[in-house]
Amino acid sequence: MLLVVFTTGSSPRLKVTVNLADGFDFPVGKPNADGYYKARGLRLRSPRHYGEDWNGRGGGNTDYGDPVYAVADGIVTIAHDFRRGWGNVVLTRHAYRDPKTGKVKYVDVLNGHLAKILVKQGDKIKRGEKIGTIGSNRGMYPAHLHFEMRHNIAIGMHRNSVPPTLDHWMVPTDFINKHRRLNREWRPVVVPSGTYKEYDGVEGL
Repeated sequence: MLLVVFTTGSSPRLKVTVNLADGFDFPVGKPNADGYYKARGLRLRSPRHYGEDWNGRGGGNTDYGDPVYAVADGIVTIAHDFRRGWGNVVLTRHAYRDPKTGKVKYVDVLNGHLAKILVKQGDKIKRGEKIGTIGSNRGMYPAHLHFEMRHNIAIGMHRNSVPPTLDHWMVPTDFINKHRRLNREWRPVVVPSGTYKEYDGVEGL
């Protein structure tokens, strides 16, 4: 559901609601990354790597064109070809209830170097839905999925805008393993919108 709400400015903003995630799966080989391995992990000290790289066990480009799945119910905040070192990127936003505190929290997920984008900005997505395919950024890299999960939902495509710490990023595999199953709640919740800075003329939801 999209509702228009008016703020103190002159232009309306979208009030975006999504279902709370009932759990999180891996973005490849759903739901348990079957047939894939983590070739590179999160590293927040130099040389930095802000997420995980997932490769098919066949090696090389054998996983080129394989499905990339939504890790949970949510919404697409950016779906765009950024070229450069990124290629096709799909950013998604998810809301979940923290089982320890009971509070609703948000997580942004970045899927990079895709061969194809199969969703568009503003699309509501379901856990396990196909949102893209594994690519190589036009041959710049061997085919793999670059996969990030973030506590900070203001980063967007500006990774250098915040310190490289676990206050902003999370270890994707650890988070997914700890949140595989969450209670199903049927009432949708509002997720923040308009949190990204514009990047090369591209503005997120």
